Amino acid sequence: MSLFGDGLDAAVRKSFTRPAPKSAGAQMRYLVRQHEGSTKAVSELLGITQRTVERYVKDQIRRPRPHLAATMDSEVKKRWQPQIRAKARLRAATTDGIVIDTRARLGYTAPIGSTDQDRIRHLTVALPPHHAARLFDAQEQGATEDRLREIAAEALKEVYFQDGGRRAGSLEEVRMLDVQHLEFEL
Repeated sequence: MSLFGDGLDAAVRKSFTRPAPKSAGAQMRYLVRQHEGSTKAVSELLGITQRTVERYVKDQIRRPRPHLAATMDSEVKKRWQPQIRAKARLRAATTDGIVIDTRARLGYTAPIGSTDQDRIRHLTVALPPHHAARLFDAQEQGATEDRLREIAAEALKEVYFQDGGRRAGSLEEVRMLDVQHLEFEL
């Protein structure tokens, strides 16, 4: 499970204008359309036989196994409304920014004599557009969960801990550990 990647995807999904297909047949037909009518490509994508895909398309099978249902839902949501998804990401990266709501163990590296002990904090912080752009760009380039966590921690360092340069100027690094809750909002 990718906490940061899934969180970014969930934030973008909230901007969809129409709900994604829900029934197994509708989801399968959508996936077949997305693969230019190729039931073979969809069968390879989902790890099932081509005949099984055809039976879902014709509504001969209505209830997939839990694992297949989750995979189909995930694949549909990855492809659903790509233009709306792109506009939401662009808007967050250029004008609106992104809000991060997290409960995590946050600590930082600072000069000797300061209280750099990490502790659980619950933060809800509006990040400026350039931080949203960094998160989305890293996600598109296939960044690891650790890299997305580092980018979020750097953003919190600049916006929350340093308040845009008005305080804690000697703060060197913020560590984000033991993330218990994470949610993004566009």
